[in-house]
Amino acid sequence: MLPSEPSIFPVRLPRGYTARPVTLADAEAAAELENAYNIALTGRPSIEAGEIRSDWDQPNRMNLATNTLAVVGPDGPFAGIAELWDSEPHVRHFVTAVVHPQHQGQGIGAALAGWAEARGRQLVAAAPADARVILRQFKLSDDVAAARLLRDQGYMLVRHNLRMVIDFAGPPPAPVLPPGLVIRPFVRGIEDRALISAVREEFRDHWGTVETPFEQDYEEWQHWMDTGPTCDPTLFFVAMADDQVAGTALCQDRWAEDPEAGWIFALGVRRPWRRRGVALALLQSCFGALYGRGKRRAKLGVDSASLTGATRLYEKAGMAVERQFDAYELELRGGRDLSTREVT
Repeated sequence: MLPSEPSIFPVRLPRGYTARPVTLADAEAAAELENAYNIALTGRPSIEAGEIRSDWDQPNRMNLATNTLAVVGPDGPFAGIAELWDSEPHVRHFVTAVVHPQHQGQGIGAALAGWAEARGRQLVAAAPADARVILRQFKLSDDVAAARLLRDQGYMLVRHNLRMVIDFAGPPPAPVLPPGLVIRPFVRGIEDRALISAVREEFRDHWGTVETPFEQDYEEWQHWMDTGPTCDPTLFFVAMADDQVAGTALCQDRWAEDPEAGWIFALGVRRPWRRRGVALALLQSCFGALYGRGKRRAKLGVDSASLTGATRLYEKAGMAVERQFDAYELELRGGRDLSTREVT
């Protein structure tokens, strides 16, 4: 059993500020906060309230009562929010924390970081006894104040993620596949388990991946496909070798940050079919589908030191770096690392 105590640990806040867990009814306020934070850094909003509501209502990884903390300002709106995302085997907890630009510099960020660490340490007992347990946060590299705060809290910079973009000057080139393979749309309701199994296998070679139970993943995927406002399974593609899924590419044509862009949120090829042009063909299939939906650019995120060479592939396809995000880790307990660190 996971610890289920309330998420309110002692936090030091400025006079007039209070703290409480969030509820689903807070999704609109949370979106306003996150968008204000992102606009201050990039000039653009970042998320829809419906995305937050769908994420918070996930069946496994999120417990709002224990794993969220909102700081409420004296005038009522949220001044900051922290969330801790946890799943089996409870060795890697993702933390997101933002402070409204109008409330920065008052210690709210430090209070949220302290709460996340306390909650993370409470969850250490749920992990395998010999396993290493960490907190991980991603921050825009432009957010100098957040980087300084995390370093002060004991976090270490461990990785860089890149956002890459391609602008379409015209129709993208048609994909070229090796003989014996075809790319076609995914069939929802028939191929769900095959798709999820393939994505899991593909991303085992992604740095930092931790294996989670299949049924848990399956339930979360179904929830996302049913409730995610930006999720469109008609933009999911599979590369097929006879009846085997050789690779997958999952896109969306709705994105709060850039309405003229499509987003490719997962692209991978299973090991037996790598180094044969399948990944490039899947990428170009996404470009063509998004262009056909009226999008004038496509974007995606990638590990800057991808273990499978994905960054080089995207550059070959004409994509360029638009932005960098930095990954920070705080080790809660040393031990055996259950995450992917290299491709063997």
